[in-house]
Amino acid sequence: MSRARTPEIDHRYGPTVHILDDAYMRSLLAELCEPATVQPRLNWLLQSLYDGLLRACINGEFPRVVRSVRTRMGAEYRDEMLDPATRVVSVDIARAGIKPSMICYELLSTVLDPAGVRQDHVIMQRTTDAAGAVTGASISGTKVGGPVEGRILLFPDPMGATGSSLREVVRWYQAHGEGRAAAFVSLNLIVTPEFLRRVTTEVPELHVYAYRVDRGLSPADVLAQPPGADWARERGLDDHDYIVPGAGGLGEVLNNALR
Repeated sequence: MSRARTPEIDHRYGPTVHILDDAYMRSLLAELCEPATVQPRLNWLLQSLYDGLLRACINGEFPRVVRSVRTRMGAEYRDEMLDPATRVVSVDIARAGIKPSMICYELLSTVLDPAGVRQDHVIMQRTTDAAGAVTGASISGTKVGGPVEGRILLFPDPMGATGSSLREVVRWYQAHGEGRAAAFVSLNLIVTPEFLRRVTTEVPELHVYAYRVDRGLSPADVLAQPPGADWARERGLDDHDYIVPGAGGLGEVLNNALR
């Protein structure tokens, strides 16, 4: 069976990291990050970006079967397609992940059996020290709709900054979920080298799909090399763990919380 993937950039972060090489989507993402971009254009861009990101994930990770359909011409068309029986959970990590998770949930329900598609909800927040640096993440509430046995778990969270939130939510499912998930996949618009280091080390079974790896605070000689070639010297987080160049506090922007 075919296993063609969306083109990816050359990097040294390992086989579970997929940074997509898509100039159209990078252009939309650049607009999303601009200060002048506000609602409702913001949500349109988010919808378009997650359409593409989910499609890349489906092509790379979802099972396929050979299926037959009868066309309007009365002829049979037979080819490899998505297995409609695939079971998926889209996990909303509030608050930046609310809209992306709903986008994925609705799209998956159009191509898979909707009975096998679910959305869970996790309330999380960063924990910080006295200087404002992120020390981790804590889960304050969950709304989980059933078992995870044999299901693909998607985490559509736009900004992969420190990796602490994602690490905690994956560990929560591993400890408290009913059964063993078939796969864990993070869907991020932007990630940092710090994020990738944490999740590839501490959650090695996780696959990451993203459009950009932001490492804007790295030395010039590091930026001249392929991403991950000098990983130890790459830096994408400022002293308050915000991504540079990044998109600002996207959770606040999406929810108009700064107005």
